[in-house]
Amino acid sequence: MLQKISQRLQATRTKCVDAFKGVSEDVSDGRPWLRLALIGLLVVLLILIVWGWFKSQEPDTFEVAPRILTYVPPEQVAVKGVATTVTLLEVMEVMLDGYVSNDIFPPGVWLDNRANWEYGVLIQVRDLSKALREAYSRSQSQSVEDKALMIADPHFNFDNSSWIMPNTEKEYRAGMNQVLDYLNRLVDEDRHSAQFYARADNLNYWLATVESRLGSLSQRLSASVGQRRLNTDLAGDSAAVKSTDTPEEIEIKTPWLEVDDVFYEARGSAWALIHILRAVEIDFAEVLEKKNAGVSMQQIVRELEATQEAVFSPVILNGSGFGVLANHSLVMASYISRANAAIINLRELLAQG
Repeated sequence: MLQKISQRLQATRTKCVDAFKGVSEDVSDGRPWLRLALIGLLVVLLILIVWGWFKSQEPDTFEVAPRILTYVPPEQVAVKGVATTVTLLEVMEVMLDGYVSNDIFPPGVWLDNRANWEYGVLIQVRDLSKALREAYSRSQSQSVEDKALMIADPHFNFDNSSWIMPNTEKEYRAGMNQVLDYLNRLVDEDRHSAQFYARADNLNYWLATVESRLGSLSQRLSASVGQRRLNTDLAGDSAAVKSTDTPEEIEIKTPWLEVDDVFYEARGSAWALIHILRAVEIDFAEVLEKKNAGVSMQQIVRELEATQEAVFSPVILNGSGFGVLANHSLVMASYISRANAAIINLRELLAQG
């Protein structure tokens, strides 16, 4: 039996060698272009891989204060709203540098992690733009909206994956130009058409949206291992009703192909929030000092900074909660949840008289 197997292996080996010799003779005799084409293909693939690796790198966090001086002169840095407005512009500028979410060619079309990171940043930009339009720039609910911010807000809500007619970058930069117009009027003492009202209720308005976003991200990250959850949709109100019946207990699990997508979306949102919260510390300094909430704000930023630590694994691992392998999503969910809990406490503090 062993002798027959050995003979068959030897015959197979001989056939493979003969076939290789035949291809080599064809290439050397009459088809050298085949070898050149293969070499060219490998070189192009290598270039795309290296280029994609560079494009997929996440940007580092930056200090807010030095960036303000690139937009306004030093004597206008202290104007209320400048830090928040400049931070919105700078976060968008960094996100658009190497934007891949609407790429249809390699390597951008392969970089789904970077695209999800950009989407997480974009969500925070949209929420801040909405807060600027509806709260920060208005003295009360019956006041008139700022015209530039009215135009900017829809631009930032444009489809993030549109490649052409019009492309996404063009729409977002049109929105940035409107925000820049608001900034220029904000720091101009001779023009009173733009204002920024640094009040506790305005800050609370924006933080409510952030709380909702982080709560959703935390649940999606935790669902990486699968959970059976009791339905608490109507808890706390005996008279509450909903449109259709749902099961009392549901199982929620993120598909394994989407685990890294949710992870990088959360990472992008946290990156943007770090800078926005640093700007809030500047513009709402008096409000935070009055409420003795400066330390609370710093703790939120510190929790979010932990989400930006380097990921040493080549892939986002999805081990079980107490299994042998790590679960990067659960670690991220821990930081996000702690930041969210601190935001809830801060909102309660701001709501107090």
